[in-house]
Amino acid sequence: RNSQYITFAFSLRAAPSPLRSQSKSYTHRSLFFGTVFSFAFSQTVFRLISWLSSNMNILAAMMAGASATPILFMTTLLSVTNFGADAFYVPGITAADYKKGDEVTMSVNSLTSIKTQLPFGYNRLPLCKPRNINRKRENIGELLAGDRIIDSPYHLQMQVDVNCKILCAAEPLDEKTFQRYTSLVERGYHHNFILDNLPGATQFNSETEGAAVARTHYAGGFPVGYADPNGEDRYVFNHLRFHVKYHQKNKDVAEYRVVQFSVDPMSVEHIVKGGKTVEQLRREAIAMSGADASSFLVNVKLSELIEKAGVNGCSDKNSMVKSAPLKLAEHKTIIYSYDVVWEESDILWATRWDIYLSENNIVPAQVHWFAITNSIMVVVILSVMIALILVRNLRRDIAGYNEVLTDEEKLEEQEESGWKLVHADVFRPPNKCPMLFCTFIGSGVQILITAIFSIVLSAIGFLNPARRGSLLTGLLVIYMLAGSPAGYFSARLYKSFKGREWQKCTLFTATLFPGVMFLFFIFLNTVLVFYHTTASVPFVDILILAVMWCCVSIPLVFFGSYFGYRREFIQYPTVTSKIARSIPPAVWFTDWKLSVFCCGLLPFSAVYVELFFIMTSMWMNQFYYVFGFALLVFFIAIITTALLCMLLVYYQLCSEDYLWWWRMFFSAGSIAIYVFLYSCWWYPQLNAKRFSVT
Repeated sequence: RNSQYITFAFSLRAAPSPLRSQSKSYTHRSLFFGTVFSFAFSQTVFRLISWLSSNMNILAAMMAGASATPILFMTTLLSVTNFGADAFYVPGITAADYKKGDEVTMSVNSLTSIKTQLPFGYNRLPLCKPRNINRKRENIGELLAGDRIIDSPYHLQMQVDVNCKILCAAEPLDEKTFQRYTSLVERGYHHNFILDNLPGATQFNSETEGAAVARTHYAGGFPVGYADPNGEDRYVFNHLRFHVKYHQKNKDVAEYRVVQFSVDPMSVEHIVKGGKTVEQLRREAIAMSGADASSFLVNVKLSELIEKAGVNGCSDKNSMVKSAPLKLAEHKTIIYSYDVVWEESDILWATRWDIYLSENNIVPAQVHWFAITNSIMVVVILSVMIALILVRNLRRDIAGYNEVLTDEEKLEEQEESGWKLVHADVFRPPNKCPMLFCTFIGSGVQILITAIFSIVLSAIGFLNPARRGSLLTGLLVIYMLAGSPAGYFSARLYKSFKGREWQKCTLFTATLFPGVMFLFFIFLNTVLVFYHTTASVPFVDILILAVMWCCVSIPLVFFGSYFGYRREFIQYPTVTSKIARSIPPAVWFTDWKLSVFCCGLLPFSAVYVELFFIMTSMWMNQFYYVFGFALLVFFIAIITTALLCMLLVYYQLCSEDYLWWWRMFFSAGSIAIYVFLYSCWWYPQLNAKRFSVT
């Protein structure tokens, strides 16, 4: 704080010094604004440094792997230069310490399925509900992802084991509820529980060399139920066993941290002992609670009566339940119960997400390295090939153009051919839609900046799964801030085309691509509203997105366009002639369809392996964490595309065709065609129930 006051006092003295030659009123105004700016800037800098110094040790652990050495260096530096200012609390970063017996809050997220990609709210099923359904505050990224997090009815206390705790007994299933339950089971819907910001892992059986092997899945939750493979019966998981691992940071302090959370779902046909049915006990609970009692109090009293009477199907924490499974049927009363098993672990809190991100190394890192090696080899071979072709051909062409003709050759009047003849037309603006071309280039710059910064921030850990929705939120924020470069490059290129309607070009850059995407988003959101899914974004949040676009992104595009259009013309190495040269008929190997087909094939072959993991992460509820590999593959695709475009432009100019702007635009973007075709090939892996919905 003393440093802040010193900076503030220094700004009072230093601000008017460059303005002494101005009038007194102007000096005082400048002093005032300079003082305010200096003080605000110093406050921001010192608070940022103090926050980093207080939280960098946690951030460093979360960013481990991508940039360990620089982060550790910054941690040491900031710990030495701690200024003693107040630190900020950042949700999802600060560890939560619990004492024995403290309540550990559990939350539930939306029901999800990879077969439909339509999440539904937890209350869609007749499940147990807490006294007060408090919805967590979601950010814009969580809302777009369909997350709706609410408090769960389960009660967990640190280091307090629970065996066969009756949660509640739901109302008998009517016809509509039974069909809904059956439909969710058939479509493979999963529960998603969250404990201390950790998703609930679950075990599943996979076939390995003809034998069933138990594996743990750390993302995607656990299924609502399962279907009988040999019949039409459907079973529901109504008994859950929670396995929670905790770590004691300091042995001298009785405080513990949750480091791992898994759920073992079971289907148990609970039958009340003593000959009474659940409905008889429900009537007793209503009579004991009073006619005016809420349904929650009645369920609490009913659970106490069921526990007092006792139910079958319970076992200790070290054995599996051997009771018959609970089959779904109309008018069936489902009794929900759970166990809690606590276990001490050596896993540090800072590294607790490692096993979730890597899925316990289910995919070895060597697979990614093999893909990267393959991609690098493609780039190296392509670079050498293009270098040899261009160097040899250009050397031959230049030597031919510079050769002194003899008298006999002059008499023969040999006609020149090749790229030299179009030197006065090579930088001629596109003959079709030059403004639209500049608009697409500006939008491409905006998307490129968004992709690079998002991958980089994800690689160093700032956008991570510990902060749900941070990646989508980061994409939106970076895309909006990248509006200035988009407007700048669009206006600069449009000015080089000697265009005069730069305001119109800027408006297209700011509204064309995001406007089409926004209308498509509105259409899809309207469809999702009719399905009553949580993937539909509320109207208020749509207005927020519209305000962000209109009040932030569009003004930034105009801001960048203003400076871009004020710059001088781009100086080309040749002068464009006023009369366009005629283009001779093209041969088959210079056809634009062939160049578009070939230009996207090699970049796609260099990235398709990593694309498989990205698609799996996006659509099959898995975490993607190797953003360093993704960044490398992304640059490999850019380099490969650039090299191919250089080669294609050379051969196009050699055939005296100077209309290369649009052809190279579509050739470079043709990798999107292969990504789309690959997506169509990959789609059957989802086992989608309804193609139109997905």
